[in-house]
Amino acid sequence: MFDLLLLLLAGLGAGILNAVAGGGTFLTFPTLIWLGVPPVAANATATLTALPGYFGSAWAYRRDMGGEGSLGLRTITLISALGGAAGGLLLIVTPGDTFRGIVPWLLLAATVLFAAGPWLLTQLRKRGGGDAGPLVSGLAIFAVSVYGGYFNGGLGIMLLATLGLIGHTNLHGMNGLKNLLAAVLSTISAAAFVIAGLIFWREAAIMAVGTLAGGYLGARISRRMRRTGPLRAFVVAVGLALTVAFLI
Repeated sequence: MFDLLLLLLAGLGAGILNAVAGGGTFLTFPTLIWLGVPPVAANATATLTALPGYFGSAWAYRRDMGGEGSLGLRTITLISALGGAAGGLLLIVTPGDTFRGIVPWLLLAATVLFAAGPWLLTQLRKRGGGDAGPLVSGLAIFAVSVYGGYFNGGLGIMLLATLGLIGHTNLHGMNGLKNLLAAVLSTISAAAFVIAGLIFWREAAIMAVGTLAGGYLGARISRRMRRTGPLRAFVVAVGLALTVAFLI
């Protein structure tokens, strides 16, 4: 009963965080490991359970997504799907011991990037966005999608920063597109994880219920929030604590 409640709460918190500020994987990934799921399988299962939250948030932002930049929505989505597949396959062929050694550095990189997110987005807005052109835009989306297919941590802020770099300026639209792309690339990579037998289905099913509710709720909350600083500080603290724990 305790495990069930923990999985539900971790999923709910992750769904809300991903919609409002990002960083939901910092809750789901360590929760699964704490419950005894091996690291590679925990990463795969956390990716799968994030899907309902991504779709819920994307649906809540559906009216905000419009045409920006030099690539259309279908093209960006296709590129993201290809990148997610590449990242998922890369995780599958990574030995468990190797991934265990990489995890602290992935967590640290995701935490630093997440902490620098507001500054980075501010600099992009000062720069005025700017259309990066179809080739550069496509390569940038593909690269961040490969990362997301391999390791979900910090994916939200990376997608936001990438969208800003390639010419998107509407923050609500960027949030919606961020969640849509995260849903697409995570669906493709999760399909590869399912085929490879990496998913812990009982834990995934329970956690997914929480992320679905949290994703939709978080998208509605984010429209009303003026300050996400305390929430971001909490996520950064969790990320740093996890990095130290995994290093030890």
